[in-house]
Amino acid sequence: MKQQLRKLFAFILTPLEAGNEPYAYKSSHRTVLIIMGSMFTALAGLVLYFAQGEEAGYFIPVIVFGVLGILSLVIGAVGSDRAVSKIWGSGKR
Repeated sequence: MKQQLRKLFAFILTPLEAGNEPYAYKSSHRTVLIIMGSMFTALAGLVLYFAQGEEAGYFIPVIVFGVLGILSLVIGAVGSDRAVSKIWGSGKR
């Protein structure tokens, strides 16, 4: 299942996993990334639920929080250690 998801989201994961420079990875970074992704996705869902029938401007936070949440969940769940490290900007320079 994980390999199928990696193939589906390869356009996101490939640039983040590219390179051979050293990186600093901590397992807590993955945990926090998944928690943040869950919170952003839940926030997008709540905004969508409570703003039904209102103006079309409420779609902006739904799209922004939804995209951030989905990206965070995908990278945190199926991304490599290098991808998680690049999201946090903790690559060794």
